[in-house]
Amino acid sequence: MKTKIVIVDENKIDAAVIEEAGQILKQGGLVAFPTETVYGLGGNALNETSSAKIYEAKGRPSDNPLIVHIAHMDFLAAIVEEIPDEAYKLAEKYWPGPLTMIFKKSGLVPYATTGGLETVAVRMPAHKTAQALIKAAGGYVAAPSANRSGRPSPTIAKYVIEDLDGRVDMIIDGGEVNIGLESTIIDLSGENPMLLRPGYITEEMLRETVGDVEVDRTLLDSGSKEAPKAPGMKYRHYAPKGSLAVVEGTQQDVVSYINQKIEESRSQGLKTGVIATDESADSYLADVVKSVGSRKDENAIARHLFRILREFDEESVQVMYAESFASQGIGQAIMNRLLKAAGHHVISVTDDNNE
Repeated sequence: MKTKIVIVDENKIDAAVIEEAGQILKQGGLVAFPTETVYGLGGNALNETSSAKIYEAKGRPSDNPLIVHIAHMDFLAAIVEEIPDEAYKLAEKYWPGPLTMIFKKSGLVPYATTGGLETVAVRMPAHKTAQALIKAAGGYVAAPSANRSGRPSPTIAKYVIEDLDGRVDMIIDGGEVNIGLESTIIDLSGENPMLLRPGYITEEMLRETVGDVEVDRTLLDSGSKEAPKAPGMKYRHYAPKGSLAVVEGTQQDVVSYINQKIEESRSQGLKTGVIATDESADSYLADVVKSVGSRKDENAIARHLFRILREFDEESVQVMYAESFASQGIGQAIMNRLLKAAGHHVISVTDDNNE
């Protein structure tokens, strides 16, 4: 397959390009496009064949649900059984934006899109290019992140091309995204709202809007024995090609431990890397040290994380360590992604350096 790559300015959208992309989606093809969170791989959400193509292009397990993207609240009712009061409150405050809500699905949505579940995940992106494309495609676009399954989600088109060139019909290059982490997911299909994936819309923000929100225990607890509530949550995601461990403790202890491990890896001829912050980057002895930003600016950390994981791959780093972050606010989302990227390999250096 020959993939067409086009550049679109969100503030001056090329109507002809969007119309062409919309026709591709209507005809069952695939288009990768920018959103405010990460790049998405779009297909017709109401077409079983399109959804199957998404899974094939990504190498994604077919029981991992896709998120249906809409551009207007009027399109929600047709694809869900009911819209709870909490959904209206959340939509009023955070749609369009980086929030996905899960509902009981209507018969209009094929099981191929929901991963065989009786529920459907829905989001209304704020990115102008995404909104225009969804409208041109007929109103319902299924779109997981535009990467090969398990790889770090793409925040620039370069990495979409790296993963999906020749696998999709079109890639829309809209420059770097604003947020850098996938949307928050809240499940509204049960008795109580439940946070399934943290993101830019934080747990605290959700509670302020709808009151009590349960949190899936598998989000940050690597030792949890409970099965994740959504099938897609059981898979390793965002992983670089080399090994990655997250190290927690005081800054002095973390730096000391990581540098010790770096020296051991170097003695074995391995190329080393560290995901650090502005406050600590100069302290590390690794071959490649990359700062995700200042701890005072968690939004910048979120925006840079996936790009840095990709850059480590480009530089053939084999052994990587990352500092840990707070588990509140957007830090919860940052840690969630780091833990998944590391396969929940966490090292605590507060108790005699025991792993």
